[in-house]
Amino acid sequence: MTLDYKNIKINYKIKGKGPAVVLLHGFLESLEMWNTINTVLSENNQVMAIDLLGHGKTESLGYIHTMEAMADAVIAVLNHLNIKDASFIGHSMGGYVALALAEKEPHRVNGLCLMNSTFEADDDSRKIIRARAIKMAHTNYASLVRMSFANLFAPDSVLKYKPQFDIALKIALNTKLQGYVAAQEGMAIRQNRYKILKDLTGKSLIISGKKDTLIDVKDIEKQIKNTSIFHKEVSEGHMSHIENTKELTYILKHFIEK
Repeated sequence: MTLDYKNIKINYKIKGKGPAVVLLHGFLESLEMWNTINTVLSENNQVMAIDLLGHGKTESLGYIHTMEAMADAVIAVLNHLNIKDASFIGHSMGGYVALALAEKEPHRVNGLCLMNSTFEADDDSRKIIRARAIKMAHTNYASLVRMSFANLFAPDSVLKYKPQFDIALKIALNTKLQGYVAAQEGMAIRQNRYKILKDLTGKSLIISGKKDTLIDVKDIEKQIKNTSIFHKEVSEGHMSHIENTKELTYILKHFIEK
């Protein structure tokens, strides 16, 4: 399904009936990443998976896709479907978008799960890495995507889950350069939204991978101590939907049904 929005089309899928759940994919991903998990989550829920700006079958809106702009696009889909509130699950960049949405419209959020994601902003070193990646993308895009995508997995996962890795990599390589750059630019300037998550009236959960090199789990655990934010850790890397599918599905199913 598609929605006309600011002269572009936003792609989304709906499955199941019941309380609403919104699935937001990460950088270089698409709504297809949720296919396996969606089968279970949609048994008792109406599940919406949305292609974020510049990803999947959703077109780019500009040359910088801020997390706020991506959140506005998600809100447009919710308004179109007359969805007043939902539980939100965001993988990596999708978590940043979910937090931006929670800041804009907290009444929409019954629950928010940051999956392999964080409430923190980029530090200076991370911003430098993004700037270098953007520069490289203009000259050697495919090689950059292949290299950076493999680094998202735990060391032995690329071979262990090769069929799933190959499918996910194909989706990543199909992401257009404009979408890549716009998302990198937007993530680099995102805000720290710890307070948004901490003050959320709905349930909140962070899922992290033990071998995820992109997320500082110890720092997150320190910050969320003595808050209502729950934390679950799975055994592998940043791509929990591939590397820890069974355990992740159980955690998410429990999260949306609590």
